[in-house]
Amino acid sequence: MTGYEARPIEPTALKELRDTDDAGYPCVPYTAEGSGSPLRCCLRGNEPGERIALVSYAPLRRWAAAAWARPGAYDEQGPVFIHAEECGGPAPERAGYPFARTGALRTVRRYDAEGRIVGGRLMEIPADHDRGFDTAFDEAFADPAVELVHVRAVEYGCFQFEVRRG
Repeated sequence: MTGYEARPIEPTALKELRDTDDAGYPCVPYTAEGSGSPLRCCLRGNEPGERIALVSYAPLRRWAAAAWARPGAYDEQGPVFIHAEECGGPAPERAGYPFARTGALRTVRRYDAEGRIVGGRLMEIPADHDRGFDTAFDEAFADPAVELVHVRAVEYGCFQFEVRRG
């Protein structure tokens, strides 16, 4: 059991991304031949034969617009995989943090109420994935200035998921 909620991309944002992504490009769906691409709409890897798309997503920009924050230069966008059509989101029985693979490197980036980076850390995912992430989030939210945390893959810089203050 994890102590924090890994948040998928919101349905409203997904609907927009399936038309035009956050870089202004049209969504180009394709049928996946292989498996394992991390889908940010349902927080699982894809299966062969599913219709997916690789789109540019700006998670901080979207949060900032709703929170009236001003992240300035900290606003960034990057590639994420999503289902090309509406999906049911994360499975209710899903347990643990998504895309956790022992030994994988992640950045755990902390943002304040204005959307500015106020710290972070490099994390190598331990064998006990949940405990490793819980510890990283406990450290992050021990700072009262931290409002949300983004987890990103080091290899490609891809946004993995977001966690917000309780």
